[in-house]
Amino acid sequence: MQKKTAVIVITLLSLLLFGAITYAISQKMCEKQSAPNYYANKLTSPHIPDKLSFAGEEVPMEVYWVREALDRELIINCYQHSKTLRIFKLSARIFPTVERILKEEGVPEDFKYLCVAESGLENVTSPASAGGYWQFIPGTAKLYGLEISTDVDERCHLEKATRAACKYLKKCKNEFGSWTLAAAAYNRGEGGLQKAINDQNCHNYWDLWLNSETSRYVYRILSFKLMFENPALYGVEICPAEMYQPVPCQTYTVTATIPDLQKFALEQNVTYRELRNLNPWIRNSKLTVAAGKTYQLDMPVTPGQKYRILFQHVDNPFLKIGDTLR
Repeated sequence: MQKKTAVIVITLLSLLLFGAITYAISQKMCEKQSAPNYYANKLTSPHIPDKLSFAGEEVPMEVYWVREALDRELIINCYQHSKTLRIFKLSARIFPTVERILKEEGVPEDFKYLCVAESGLENVTSPASAGGYWQFIPGTAKLYGLEISTDVDERCHLEKATRAACKYLKKCKNEFGSWTLAAAAYNRGEGGLQKAINDQNCHNYWDLWLNSETSRYVYRILSFKLMFENPALYGVEICPAEMYQPVPCQTYTVTATIPDLQKFALEQNVTYRELRNLNPWIRNSKLTVAAGKTYQLDMPVTPGQKYRILFQHVDNPFLKIGDTLR
């Protein structure tokens, strides 16, 4: 009897100790910096740096309208908590792919913030029918090699859409001579921007009088750059375990039409929901494959397993943006 009681006591103590250790680890993972979040409970003006660059090009911070325009976008994004928080969480999943492709294509890394400004890192559709991560309108998407059909919308394919965006941006850079004007052209369109340049005899984004959206556009991009590069300064505090990590995937090559993707998913031991989540460019319950055409599906590494994506990799690129994330 005494031996049985001792075993029970030891077991309970072990469970208590395990619980205490687990709690301590979880608290450590979500430990916040001691600096207060000035944007949570009171109004304060965001920090405006004296020097700033975009894609290696200097921003004229000594010009009053430049500082005030940047201030406006920082105020919006610092206090637009729900949307800004979701963007930061999604960045851990989206940025690694975008950064890799920008580097491969020779486009400055700052353009990942253009993707943030365009879509908030989500596949959304605008009232003007622009769609996907990079917000291509259908005509431009097809011009840069993205398929849009009954079954497929490659504007929602992160890798393909990012490469198409790089091609477009490099074309604009060659046409207008600067990355800043290339960003403006991405928003306004090449024709509209060129007309403004010709009419005003001005070839400098910061001095051009443009439509409201394009006038604010580069400043929106810059506001996200500042917040991501120094999150603590702008009141962003997120535990790494709360970030949306990339889902471990493997490639499945499709060479023939799949008439029923729901049945196909079951045959692959994945849910139809997971198939559509991992392949947002699919827009129908079937996938028609033309002769000589192939598609690459992202499939979970271990079929049938429900992943709980947690902070796992200490070399996560997101952790390099600031000391707030520990």
